Amino acid sequence: MNELNKELFERYEALKRLVIERKSQFADLMNHLENDTAYLTAPASIKYHLNRENGLLEHSVNVAETLLKLKTELAPELSDESCVIVALLHDLGKAGVPGNPQYLVNEPSEKQKRYGYPASTPYRFNTDLIHLSVPVRSLYLVLPYLPLSEEEAQAIVYHDGQYVDDNRSVAAKEEKLTLLLQYADNWNGFIREVE
Repeated sequence: MNELNKELFERYEALKRLVIERKSQFADLMNHLENDTAYLTAPASIKYHLNRENGLLEHSVNVAETLLKLKTELAPELSDESCVIVALLHDLGKAGVPGNPQYLVNEPSEKQKRYGYPASTPYRFNTDLIHLSVPVRSLYLVLPYLPLSEEEAQAIVYHDGQYVDDNRSVAAKEEKLTLLLQYADNWNGFIREVE
């Protein structure tokens, strides 16, 4: 493991230790995700932010750390546990399902190979997956292992805010946790993680 990955996994483990009230359920979930899905190795996107191995984990850790900072200043009544859970799991659906990741390494086309070019994007969507939005797949993966509050479920489902047409139904009805997660996600995806 290189130094960057070592530091990322240390940050990740420190965040996981902040889950106390639902510690055993959270540990079971994370054990499942770490061993049975692509959660630790998947990219955060196909061609945008952190489109590399471990990108999803790095994005999730970045969002969790940012969310905790925002919460301290803006909504200290929110629990660290809720913040860590929604931040680490908001994009979990990008890991796909056990044995079937959402993103696959993209191979160059025959023409690209012939001229020595790489694939146009490092990853591609796995068309063998049943179509579910990332937030819905995230809930699908989480709920058998870990109960969520309504606020946590709202935050995960609507974390993309108004960038997704389906989210208009919650406009101006977002809970504090949802708004802070939206901002933490946007800050990292649009500012911090742009390469």
